[in-house]
Amino acid sequence: MHPPVLNDLGATLMARVLTFEHPADATVAQFFREHPKLGARDRHLLSDQVFHALRALPLPGWLEQALRSEVGAGYEALVAALGQPAPLDLRVNGLKAKRPAVRQQLLAAGVEAADTPYSPWGLRLQGKPSLRAVPAYRDGLVEVQDEGSQLLALLVEPKRHDTVVDFCAGAGGKTLALGALMRNQGRLYAFDTSAHRLEALKPRLARSGITDLQTMVLAHERDERLQRLAGKVDRVLVDAPCSGLGTLRRSPDLKARRKPQDVAAFSDLQARILAAAARLVKPGGRLVYATCSLLRQENEQMAEAFSAAHRDFVPLDAAERLAHAGVAKADTLCRSGYLRLWPHLHQTDGFFAALWQRRP
Repeated sequence: MHPPVLNDLGATLMARVLTFEHPADATVAQFFREHPKLGARDRHLLSDQVFHALRALPLPGWLEQALRSEVGAGYEALVAALGQPAPLDLRVNGLKAKRPAVRQQLLAAGVEAADTPYSPWGLRLQGKPSLRAVPAYRDGLVEVQDEGSQLLALLVEPKRHDTVVDFCAGAGGKTLALGALMRNQGRLYAFDTSAHRLEALKPRLARSGITDLQTMVLAHERDERLQRLAGKVDRVLVDAPCSGLGTLRRSPDLKARRKPQDVAAFSDLQARILAAAARLVKPGGRLVYATCSLLRQENEQMAEAFSAAHRDFVPLDAAERLAHAGVAKADTLCRSGYLRLWPHLHQTDGFFAALWQRRP
C-alpha cells in the first residue's frame, strides 16, 4: 500500500485507539476487519506503530505514586521495562516432550529459543515468529505462556490422582499446565464466568493431549453447582480478575483505561471469589491466589485480609514450594513469603501469588 494512504490509515487507527473506549488490541483487530485489503506486512507495521505510541504514554499520577511506593529507586527501571515489548515465551508440554528435544525441533524449523531462567518448562524465543505452521506448536509440544504464568502452575503442585480446580480459568493456559503435571491422572476442572473464554480453550486442549478436563461456565462465584465440590478439592487455583497492570508491556493502553475506582472494584470482587474458592478446599488441601497486578491493594493486602479472616488456612512459603518444584533461584522471585514477579527484575509479566494449606 502507498505510504501516504498507509499514513492516513495509521492516523485514523491511532485516533480511534486513543478514545480508550475498548482495549487497544480489540480496536486494532476491528480496524483490520474493516480494511481487508491491508496486507500482513502493513498490518504488522500499523500494529507496531500503535503499540509503540501507547508504550510511550506517561504513567498517570495515581499509578506512578503507587508504583514508586512499591519499588522505590527501581521505579525508572520498571517504567523502562514496561516500555518494551514482552518476549514470546513457550511452555513445553511435559505430556508429550522434554525441553531440550523441543528446543532442537524449533531450531530445525527456523525458530531460535533459549531456556527461560526460572521455569523448568520454559523457552524464550528470539523475536516474534509465527507459530501456526511450526510442527512443535501444531502438534501440542509447546503452548504460548509467559514464564511468570508457568510459575503459578508450579505453585499449585498438583499430584497425580488429585482433584484440581482452576477457578478463574480464562482461556486455560494455566489449566493446561496443571493437566500436564497431573499426567492425565486425576480430576481437573476449569471454571469461568465467560463462556467465550472457555470456548477459546478448546483448540488448545485438543493439541495438548489432556483428556481429563471438565469445564463449567459459572453464573457467579457463588454458583450453587459448586456446592457438590465443597470441601472435596485437593488444589484450587484462583487467578483472580484484576487490574492487569502487570501486563502493561502487552496492553499499554491499560495505563489510560484503568482508574483508582477500578482497582477498588476489583479488590471487592477478588475477596468474594477467594472466599468462595476456599470453600472447595479439602482439609489438608492447598489454595493459591494469584493476580497479574503490580499493586499491593490487589496483592499483599488481599492475602493478609484472607489470612486474618480464615484461620483454618495456614500460609505457605512461596520460595520453598517453588524450589521444591524445581524452580531455579526461587528465593529471588519471592518477598515476605509471596511470589512477586517484576518485568524489570525477572523479565516476566508482573505477577503475585500467595498460597495456603487448609488445616487437616
